[in-house]
Amino acid sequence: MSNSKIIYGTRPVIESIKAGEEIDKILIQTGLKSEQLIELRKLITENAIPFQYVPIEKLNRITRANHQGVICFISEIKYYNIEDVLPMIYEKGKDPLLLILDKITDVRNFGAIARTAECCGVDAIIIPLNNSAKINEDAIKTSCGALLKIPVCRHYNLKEIINLLKLNGIQIISCTEKTDMNYVSANYTLPTAIIMGSEEDGISPEYIKLSDGKVKIPMFGTIESLNVSVAAGVLLYEVIRQRNYLI
Repeated sequence: MSNSKIIYGTRPVIESIKAGEEIDKILIQTGLKSEQLIELRKLITENAIPFQYVPIEKLNRITRANHQGVICFISEIKYYNIEDVLPMIYEKGKDPLLLILDKITDVRNFGAIARTAECCGVDAIIIPLNNSAKINEDAIKTSCGALLKIPVCRHYNLKEIINLLKLNGIQIISCTEKTDMNYVSANYTLPTAIIMGSEEDGISPEYIKLSDGKVKIPMFGTIESLNVSVAAGVLLYEVIRQRNYLI
């Protein structure tokens, strides 16, 4: 968090939201009550901004200034809505290639995935509003600047977004060990969104149920799984192979 630009104080945070600042997250002191806080909560809801109630001790560790119980982290990047990005992809005559990251919270994994995604021509990365890695300087550095080039779409309800993608003719492929289908057997020449889950929890069951296909990367050693950034790279380069991008 030390690498992030912060704004503190209820009124300054309210004005930052109204000014259209890209906000990563807001921390609010537990038990805090005021008229301004009511206004702030309304703006948080209207703008779908991640927030969390925390003890005052945590706020004091971030800054010793008079934060008034509210600290806001300004995002290092601009977030997009996939509803706005999709038409631009189709207008280019492309078959969309999207990456959905479910609960990928490790900053360096996130950055590494973004780096590979940009190299493979992924059109957008979709993440949940909560339970996702903080896109800070470390993430951008690990991505070699890819996070400044590829649209990152942040949404409150990934289930709704998956259904939206399906309605727009995009097949949903989940990378999970809970299948017998080898990853090379799927047809990635179609408009595709690949879901990658965290190494700890995998993909949420509700998202797997919505998927049009489930694939796994076979393991031949004693370790049961790959690092998620490596697994994402394996799948994305299979997409490139099938779409005849390789010479």
